[in-house]
Amino acid sequence: MDEDKRITLRLPADLHGWLAAQAKSARRSLNSEIVYRLEVERAAVVADAESR
Repeated sequence: MDEDKRITLRLPADLHGWLAAQAKSARRSLNSEIVYRLEVERAAVVADAESR
């Protein structure tokens, strides 16, 4: 990332717990897990748009 931006994010407790468990399993911080998943989804959306 060229520039980091801070945000406040509110999540349902069950989603937070699930993400935290996924992050731990992947040996990532919760922040890194969220960024990773957003980047994967963005790449999928871009690839889908380009295939049309």
